[in-house]
Amino acid sequence: MATNNILVDVKDLKMYFPVTKGLLRRKVAEVKAVDDISFNIKTGETLGLVGETGCGKTTTGRCILRLYRPTAGQIVFKGHDISYVKENKIR
Repeated sequence: MATNNILVDVKDLKMYFPVTKGLLRRKVAEVKAVDDISFNIKTGETLGLVGETGCGKTTTGRCILRLYRPTAGQIVFKGHDISYVKENKIR
């Protein structure tokens, strides 16, 4: 399988949000909005995410667009890992 035509490659993406409590906002738990999702999109392809309300569709999209910084995983766009690139470098 040729990998040179892969536009977006998402590997083991995770996005957890902390649940805080009390005046000092200490973390007591976490919500696993996206837990270990992987897929790739080739040039010219379209991907549709389908699922129940609250299953992580929007969070996945926001992680790919880097509106959220993922908890773990890898997002490769045009051969460059953008998973943890600083916000000013993304622009």
